[in-house]
Amino acid sequence: MQLLVSPSSIEEAKSSLSADIIDVKQPSEGSLGANFPWVIRGIKEIAGVKPVSAAIGDNEYKPGTAALSAYGAAHAGADYIKVGLMFDGAERARDVIKAVTTAVKQEFPEKYVVIAAYADFERLNTISPFDISQLVADAGADVAMIDTGIKDGKGLFDFMNEEALVRFTEQNRDLGLQTALAGSLKFEDLDALKRINPEIIGVRGMVCGGDRSDSIRAELVEKAMMMIR
Repeated sequence: MQLLVSPSSIEEAKSSLSADIIDVKQPSEGSLGANFPWVIRGIKEIAGVKPVSAAIGDNEYKPGTAALSAYGAAHAGADYIKVGLMFDGAERARDVIKAVTTAVKQEFPEKYVVIAAYADFERLNTISPFDISQLVADAGADVAMIDTGIKDGKGLFDFMNEEALVRFTEQNRDLGLQTALAGSLKFEDLDALKRINPEIIGVRGMVCGGDRSDSIRAELVEKAMMMIR
């Protein structure tokens, strides 16, 4: 299980370097808010050989917009390109997933495409995470992810229990996909996450001292790394 930490700036990224994956996002623009291309490029420069992920937004049903954003993030240096599906409908999800995957993989087949649905999909009226796995596999993307769409203090485990998350993870493995789990995770969630055993867990608030609007603290990143190992 790898730890992905989400800095919003180059300075924060310097405090995140002990994580397995550095994930560039802009928390002020949403759960998977997109940051600037030059920030992705700058963080990639300081990360060295460590993989860098970039969120490209909590996307409405706009396949062209999502594809162009994914293409830009890949060119800026991201190794993982992550898109959120902020809408409902399997066929519409298929369109966006295919567009994003094609935009990245045609030129960068070695890069990873991450497709995210939301644990709180019922209150968002968006697609269920359990409905995306086959679509992700069909498109040739790499990782199916669950996050929370509304950051109001409720986390992943407030909406999905351990049994459901094990089922999601196993469903993905059966399809040859990796699983990423995120959503206001706390240190006390790590034991359950180790039992679920996704390939990636994504955090920000946990390593900011509990408030995702604060800055990432290097000692908390190191604590999380020690706990998941």
